[in-house]
Amino acid sequence: MDGFYFTFSYNVGVSDINYGGHVANSAVLNIFQDARIAFLASLGPYTELDLGGCGIIMPEAHVYFRQEMFLRDQLQVGVRCTKMKRSSFVLEYRVERAGELTVEGETPIVCFDYQKRKPCRIPIAFQKLLIDFTNV
Repeated sequence: MDGFYFTFSYNVGVSDINYGGHVANSAVLNIFQDARIAFLASLGPYTELDLGGCGIIMPEAHVYFRQEMFLRDQLQVGVRCTKMKRSSFVLEYRVERAGELTVEGETPIVCFDYQKRKPCRIPIAFQKLLIDFTNV
């Protein structure tokens, strides 16, 4: 997957399928979340609730469907970081089945202090890892 240095394998299950017989819109966001959780864990002991001093929130999501996906499809999900700012960054996703693009998307991520209930700066150690890993 060109430009995506982290990939995550995902097998489409029955709970991902809608009445149209293909992967549901809502399931794609769950696939993105599973890949995001794995991406954060690959960088160190990081989770959506702890990037080394703060958690994250996702104020919006963008999904671009290119092909249908079906039950038992084996997918590869690429994740990369772009557009880093003081307290936010964007994660981009590329989903492929057998090397063919099925879905693309992005989620802006805002670092969030859950105790103070407000956005905060990206923790320095985590920011350095993102820069080193993704060349933002």
